[in-house]
Amino acid sequence: MNRRRFLGSALAAGAFALSGGGTRAQDAKASRRFFPVQLSRDRLIRTVVGLRPYRSEGFVLRLDRLGEKNLIHNYGHGGAGVTLSWGVATLALEAAQGIEYDRAAVLGCGVIGLSTARLLQRRGKAVTIYARDLPPDTTSNVAGAFWYPTSVYDAGKASPEFLEQFRRACRISNQAFQILVGPEFGVRWIDSFDLQRDPAMLDRGPVGGAELYPGIRLHHDEAPYFGFPHVREFSTLLIEPHTYLHALQRDFHLAGGRIVVRELRDREAISALPEKMIFNCTGLGAGAIFDDAALIPVRGQLEVLLPQPEIDYCYLQNDTYMFPRRDGIILGGSFEHGNMSLAPDPALTTRILDAHAAVMGGLRG
Repeated sequence: MNRRRFLGSALAAGAFALSGGGTRAQDAKASRRFFPVQLSRDRLIRTVVGLRPYRSEGFVLRLDRLGEKNLIHNYGHGGAGVTLSWGVATLALEAAQGIEYDRAAVLGCGVIGLSTARLLQRRGKAVTIYARDLPPDTTSNVAGAFWYPTSVYDAGKASPEFLEQFRRACRISNQAFQILVGPEFGVRWIDSFDLQRDPAMLDRGPVGGAELYPGIRLHHDEAPYFGFPHVREFSTLLIEPHTYLHALQRDFHLAGGRIVVRELRDREAISALPEKMIFNCTGLGAGAIFDDAALIPVRGQLEVLLPQPEIDYCYLQNDTYMFPRRDGIILGGSFEHGNMSLAPDPALTTRILDAHAAVMGGLRG
């Protein structure tokens, strides 16, 4: 971020904070119009399926040895790979502190691999990415990419040490994405609404910590919030995956990075790489290569409708969510543990559309 943009953002944020939001701002919020999402099937342009690399204990960030090589694991981020990318990339580089190296290999060209590679370049390292698939053919390209790090771990199995690591990754990544706001990277702020019928669901606070979501307000009435009696309103970041990943890959090449298209099937193939420092960002593939039985696929199916430029809000309703992007209205609502199928499920398409129709049915325009 250049100095002028940083100062402008800081001054704007400071002015809002001093005003306390203001009665005028609250009145504007109260009087805003929520345009409905048009959910007819003839507006459905595609169905996409992705497999989230999930570990109930949380993602793996660890220094390991592979023969004479140093190996940094950075995988298993569940449904929050894009959200956490800059944070876990930073922690991965910290795991390599104290080790001298000029060249590094990064395994994987999804958002975790590209983010890790860019941070290495910023620290003066020569980087080669080894990957079987490149954007737009990565799991990251079919992400919803709403900044809200869910489906990352099981609260009953994650250790206190992991939870602190998770919160730190959230803070680092959130700040990094703020600097990238704008059309070049496809990142923007958007008003968002967590819709609940049970007020206790809002007591837990937003994922990652309330300080990461500006403008939080709790509403305990039905108007004009989609007919739900309990709503958390907040602002967060929305990322356009295709634009964003293209920009990361472009910057990687401009900084002298090299990509080798190659599938590395086992540890022996990785050991044969010329680099002595290796960052493992292989996502779901890490399970077979490194015998991680805790890593499982969590299937997600998204329905994409024709774009509606007038839709300027997101909503979450338990597992149901809607994000308006330039490439279409993204409708989600599935977290299928252990399902490896990449084939669209027509019955699930119907359930997702019906769930969103129920939300729209209570919308106050």
